[in-house]
Parts: sequence; structure tokens; C-alpha cells
Amino acid sequence: MLKKLLMGNEAIAEGAIRAGVVVATGYPGTPSSEILETIARLRPGGVYAEWSVNEKSALEVAAGAAIAGARSMVTMKQVGLNVASDPLINLNYIGVKAGMVVVVADDPGPISSQNEQDTRRFGQFAKLAVFDPSTPEEACAMVADAFACSEEIGRPVILRPTTRVCHSYASVELPPELPRRTIEGFSKDDGRWVIFPRLAYKNKPAIEMTLRRLSKELTLYSGITGDFARAKKGIAAGGVSYRYVLEAFEILKERGFGDAVKNIRVLKIGTIPFAEHLGVRFLDGLDEALVVEELDPVIEDALIRLCGLYCKRIKIRGKGTDDLPLAGENTVEALVKTISNFLDLNNGLNAEAGEKQGRDIPAETPALAIRPPVLCAGCPHRGAFFAVKEAMAGRRAVFSGDIGCYTLGNAKPLDMVDTCLCMGAGITMAQGLDRAEPDAVQFAFIGDSTFFHTGVSGLINAVYNGADVVIVILDNGTTAMTGGQPHPGMTRTLMGLRAKQVSIYDLVKGIGADDIRRVDPFDTAAAKTAAARAADLKGTRVIIFEGPCVNIVPKGNALTVLSAKCRNCGICVKKLGCPAISAGADEKAVIDATLCTGCGLCRNVCRFDAIVSRHDGEVAQ
Repeated sequence: MLKKLLMGNEAIAEGAIRAGVVVATGYPGTPSSEILETIARLRPGGVYAEWSVNEKSALEVAAGAAIAGARSMVTMKQVGLNVASDPLINLNYIGVKAGMVVVVADDPGPISSQNEQDTRRFGQFAKLAVFDPSTPEEACAMVADAFACSEEIGRPVILRPTTRVCHSYASVELPPELPRRTIEGFSKDDGRWVIFPRLAYKNKPAIEMTLRRLSKELTLYSGITGDFARAKKGIAAGGVSYRYVLEAFEILKERGFGDAVKNIRVLKIGTIPFAEHLGVRFLDGLDEALVVEELDPVIEDALIRLCGLYCKRIKIRGKGTDDLPLAGENTVEALVKTISNFLDLNNGLNAEAGEKQGRDIPAETPALAIRPPVLCAGCPHRGAFFAVKEAMAGRRAVFSGDIGCYTLGNAKPLDMVDTCLCMGAGITMAQGLDRAEPDAVQFAFIGDSTFFHTGVSGLINAVYNGADVVIVILDNGTTAMTGGQPHPGMTRTLMGLRAKQVSIYDLVKGIGADDIRRVDPFDTAAAKTAAARAADLKGTRVIIFEGPCVNIVPKGNALTVLSAKCRNCGICVKKLGCPAISAGADEKAVIDATLCTGCGLCRNVCRFDAIVSRHDGEVAQ
């Protein structure tokens, strides 16, 4: 079989292609974005891929393909599943004709998300099967089995990789490519595809019975290893945490604790619903069990339930006993300590760690330097935030934010994001703030991709209900936060095809905003004037700041500071927060030419004409 060095997301994409996916949709969100991008890059024949405007739309497109007989896949991150939850839960009641896999990438930490919700819990709530891969290799193999399971039960299923599975690399043995299936097309049947209450009532018992059957049959990626005769302690794990446990075992063996590790029974859970018969077998004869998993105690709760159901007096340790952290990722280093404590090895571990040969982990690692995230040098959002802040100086204003690069506008010295909840919420929260505090000026900042995602409905709500808000659309021409993916405001699709561009200005005008202005955020004077004017008006006002993301345009000529003219006022450093400009040893401003894009914002705020293009500065000197 062919082997490739692949990122986990690439492995999932390869698995989907080889499993015969026909329609692949999604909305970009770290850590899931590369799955759909890989499919588009490989451009397999007969496969259609798109970035949809949001996760709900993506799931509905995939559902339409699946009920017509085409295998489909939809990708998103865990918070995107909230947006897609309405159609997904209902789709489980009407079912699908061809396999449909919903890839939801969870983000323990969270590393790049608003929260770290556990999709396994959602699967239990929505009564969906969940595949939980522990490695990129397993994720690739799981895709075909997930499609097969979906078709066998006639319902969508979830594949739940986590950040370290999505973004780690491995040499993946690719499965054989399955023969292309004939797409039967949609068969009209009012009794199946139209979700009237009577259909939901009829199908719920069938869903429950399917889950019971799957708990017994869906065990391909689960199993028990270790000593059955002598083991009194066991470890249960799922997802990437299972691999961490195995790595921790290897470290303990190298430190001379091989006998203790050898006597441990290990339960691996790779799918939900939980395989109860495996759980009972795992618990048989144990005194204690440690459960290692990330996010919610799904496996832990299942084992506790089994102990009660079968009257087993076994101590279950994990998150509920504070043996594992209640939030964040697991690590091999932390698990070495946790497992050592569980096995009562701590004294020996501490005494012998310095003497044993092999992979020793330092008791304390040096603290990393604190590097707060900031807007890029030359980011147009900095100009927009600065202009609004200057225009609102001395006035009571609230700045509602949203999800995207511009969330970083909350950092000082800009300090321009007062709220941030979820995609599209800034516009509607500003409306609620206006109702509670009508004397304040309410600003809502939202990016172009997020505006298309869920901001449009918020704008319609504002216009319809006569909200007194200023909506600031930060149009930088891309979905910047997640890697520059295209959206409806651009002229190309994920597949590289030319697209009919949706004009944000025309859309806002068509909705009926009371006042609309388009402004260049790098024109500081015009931007401040537009913000001040909007603040003085009433109704639903919209400012569209149009400036390209620095990552999609060529870098301009860098600027420099004329030391003789600089008066050490510090305004350029203290007000903008640009990473390219800082105070030097003599407190005069210094510009890093390797970071500077030549956007000109610092030159605009300088009162002494001390900032010029690098070429002009060289001539002057």
C-alpha cells in the first residue's frame, strides 16, 4: 500500500477521497480547516468541495447530497457544530441514503477557540455515533468505516479528531480506493424526508435501538490489553490520550518500572456509544481504574454507571477525583506523574529518575516568554480601531466585538473590544446594549467573512427593529484568522473557480441601513471623520472599512524614523501597538524594517513629520 507523510487533517481528506466522497463542504475553523483545503488541492475527479457561508449551510448542502445517494462530508470545529446543530439533530430523525460524515475538530486547551466543548457529549445528546481517532493513521482509516457505518444505519455519524490529531504528522498507510458508487438520485417520499412530528415520534425508538446495537457492534477501534489474571489496576483512555498513556508507559519502563506497567490492564475506547460489554470486561477483578481523556468525563461517567449497574466496588479515578485536570490538554509529561501516582511509584520515581538511563523528563521546565497575540504590522483593522477610538475620545461608547483577527483589538493600547461571544453576536449584542443604555454610542465590529457567516441576520434585525447602532464591517478581503480562505465577498471559490462576487455595500444597502459609508482605514483623517459622523447620527449606521489583509498583498516600502526630528513623544508607540515600531534605548521610536509594511499609520499620527519612507530617510541622512 502507498504510504505518505501526512498531517492528520490531510490524512482525513485522503481517507474521504479513497472512501468515495462526492460532496465535501464546510466552514473554515482551526483546527479543521486543512481537511477541505486538501480535498480542493488534490482535486479528485468527480468530487465537489466548497466553503459554505456557515456551518449550518454546509451541513444542509451535504445533507442534500446524502439523501440523493452521494457520499458527503462536512467539516467544522467544535463551536461550529453549535451553528450546525439544528439541521444535524433533525437529519438524524429523517436519515440519509448515502453515507454522511460530519467531521468536528475539538480544541482542548482551548488553543484557538472560545471554549473547549466536547463533541462526544453532543453526539450523546443528538443520539449520533462518534468516531474518536487517537492518531492521524487511525483518523484516515476511520473515515471509510464511518461512511460504512452511516450507510448501514441510514444516519449521519461524527468523526471527532482533536487538535493534536489534526495537526500532528505521521507516515500514513493509505487504504485502497473504493470503487465509485452509482448515485441513485433523490426518490420522492413524503413519509421519509419531511420531518412532521409524527415522523419524529415514529423514528425516535428506532434511533435508540440503533444506538443500543452500535454499543455492542461498533468496537473496531476499541479493545482491552494487558494482564487479565493479576491486574488489580486498570487505565481507560480515548482519543489522543490513549497514545499519551502508551508513551508514558514507555518512559516508565525506561526508568525501571516495567513490572508495574506490565500488570496494568488498558481499555481503549475509540467510538461512542460506549461499548458496555467491553467496559464490564475491563472492570472485572479490578480494585481501581484511572480514566484518561480530554475535555468531559465521558468514559469516566460510563464506567461509574457500570459499577453501579453491576454492583462493582471499584474506585474510578479521573476528573471527578481531581487526578486529571478539569480543563485543557493532557500531555505525556503530566501523565507520567499521574500514572506514577496511580501506581504508587512516586517515591521510586523521584529517587531513581536522575540515575536511570533513557528519556528523563525534567521536573521543572523553564517558563516560556510571554508573547501576547497582536494584530499584524500593517493590519487594516488597526487603522479602523484607532480612528474610531480617536473619534470617540471623551464620549461614552461601547465597542462590541466578534470572532476573527480583529478580536485582538482588545489588547492594549487599542483596547477596542469590550465584548466577544460567538460568530455574529457583536451586531445583535450591541442592539441589546442600546436598549439597556440608550445614551451610549454602540459600535459593533465584525469582519467580512463573519458578516457573511451570521452577521447579515443581525443587520436585518437591527434595521427591522430600528436599532440605534453603528456597525463597523472590517473588510480585508479574506477569511484571515483561519488561513485566508475565500468567502462570498471574493471572486473565487475553494475549487479555484471564478465566482460572482457578493458586494457587501450592495447587500447592506439592500437591507436598508439608514446610513452607509465606505472608508480606507489607512486614511486616518477620513476614517476619524466617518466614525465621528456616524456617532452623531441615529438609526442603523454602517461603516465599511476596506483595506486588504497584509498577507494577501505585496509588502510596501518600509518606513523609518528620522532621529533628528523625533521628539520622544511616544504617540506612535503608545497609541497604535504596531509590532514593527518600538521605543529605542534613547526612547526615540525605532521601526523594524523586516516587519514594517509601509502602511503609513504611524506616519499619520506623528506630529513632527519624523516618520518617512526608508528611501527618503536615507536621502535625508
